[in-house]
Amino acid sequence: MNKVETYRMLTEQIKALTAGETDEVAVMANVAAAIHLEMGFWWTGFYRVKNGELVLGPFQGPVACMHIGYGKGVCGTAWKQGETIVVPDVELFPGHIACSSESRSEIVVPVRAANGEITAVLDIDSKDLATFDDTDKQWLEEIVKVFA
Repeated sequence: MNKVETYRMLTEQIKALTAGETDEVAVMANVAAAIHLEMGFWWTGFYRVKNGELVLGPFQGPVACMHIGYGKGVCGTAWKQGETIVVPDVELFPGHIACSSESRSEIVVPVRAANGEITAVLDIDSKDLATFDDTDKQWLEEIVKVFA
């Protein structure tokens, strides 16, 4: 199965998993688990906007940074810019926060509430360079819209 078909099936699975659920932490937990399991990424999780910073939320993978400032690292920059950021090589990203030296590439997708406010970011890391492309960006943005 190619990546597009995998994402298509994953999106349908996430729609079913989240239908009718109102607890955002429960939704984030299952979404992170579903993406992580199906796509085989190294780290998959959420950082929630809380008290003017990003605070670690539900995730799958090794331990992670717990607090990230606005505009700091890839996650904080995606929050500040309000758009998805794809980083082929994290070592070339100015101000990258190295929660783990094993992370080599990253994608961060803002999660927006109905009013357009960013309430969290979906952060996914890979141990390989240039893992993420426009297909990942498109489908992960779609997945985030499913439950936002």
